[in-house]
Amino acid sequence: MLHYFFDFIYDLGIDATMHNLFNYISVRSALAIIMSLCITIVFGKKIIDFLNKKLVKDQVRNLGLEGQVEKNGTPTMGGVIILIGILLPTILLCSLKNIYVLIMILTCIWMGIIGFVDDYIKVFKNNKNGLAGKFKIIGQVSMGLIVSVIIFFHPSITIKEKIDNNEPVIVNMQIEKNAINSFEKKSKKSLKTTIPFFKNNQLDYAELLLDQFNNNKFIVFLLFSIIIIFIITAVSNSANLTDGIDGLATGTSAIIGATLGIFCYVSGNMFFASYLSIMYIPDIGELVVFMSAFVGSCIGFLWYNSFPAQVFMGDTGSLSLGAIIGVVAVLVRKELLLPIFCGVFFIESLSVILQVSYFKYTKNKSGVGKRIFLMSPLHHHYQKKGIHESKIVTRFWIVCVFLCLLAFVTLKLR
Repeated sequence: MLHYFFDFIYDLGIDATMHNLFNYISVRSALAIIMSLCITIVFGKKIIDFLNKKLVKDQVRNLGLEGQVEKNGTPTMGGVIILIGILLPTILLCSLKNIYVLIMILTCIWMGIIGFVDDYIKVFKNNKNGLAGKFKIIGQVSMGLIVSVIIFFHPSITIKEKIDNNEPVIVNMQIEKNAINSFEKKSKKSLKTTIPFFKNNQLDYAELLLDQFNNNKFIVFLLFSIIIIFIITAVSNSANLTDGIDGLATGTSAIIGATLGIFCYVSGNMFFASYLSIMYIPDIGELVVFMSAFVGSCIGFLWYNSFPAQVFMGDTGSLSLGAIIGVVAVLVRKELLLPIFCGVFFIESLSVILQVSYFKYTKNKSGVGKRIFLMSPLHHHYQKKGIHESKIVTRFWIVCVFLCLLAFVTLKLR
């Protein structure tokens, strides 16, 4: 919004300074981080006080974990703070004509509503199960379907591929020209994505599926939609499972968000895309501003969500954060890297799947259910071992940073 305001002032010939500054993604990204931090920290306290006043408090289940009783009555639905911290800077600082930004605004609102309804039922209807699982899945599937339709059909969702394998050479300031010339002149519709650890690091969903189904584009669209729906639903639910101890999901999401922001920047910049030999995605750079607001909002929320938490994000926050990460990964064509840089989410989900599956298997076989972990998700296993949750959270953050760095390495390691 401010972007258009300064353009308007510039057109009137009043002042060109702010107009020129707002053309830089780096400037708007820095402003987005500062703005989201201020919103979440300053207004977060007021929202927490409001939630306390309205008795919007979580009734923590007794799992026999240390320090759990003290958390009973902590305000929940704090994800509203995160979403406000993301949406306001996005609306003020991003180009609202950019299709990628519009998709992310829709994702925030859509998943925020699903999470909010779930938390509302838990708190005000005294139903610990919250929104029925089938309705959550319907909401997540609908979100995935919308994203896949836009990617498949919208004319602005395009890529440019390199036309040679030579990296740009710095000679007499010709680097920028060389980078531009290394890509195709025209953008094109494509379902290609990045695949790690392979020399030709691109996988074309369309080419793969068309060969299998005799060039039936409807079948290709259907299968592509299923893939996107699965990715978004899986990451959203994984983030929800990770949100079990103070600051874990929030801090992990901030680290992953910063990683995705860098992916958006290099994919939307011809020089870096040429140097890294990855596809150039026109207009994706605008998501750097969005992801800056995302990271700033998560860090600001940590001010209140770190141990001992003054507020829980609830499903309003966890489902939204996971969906945002999943959608951005799909848009920047890095969804096959999700098991790497979202490794913490992946491990947490896998621990639950293994625990439940093994328990059912052993119970059916011998009549007595056995467990792999002391408790799942994995962070509760370490709590049961007597490790303080602050140490667990910090160690998981360190693992997340390592995995995100590994994801960056895959761009050149092939």
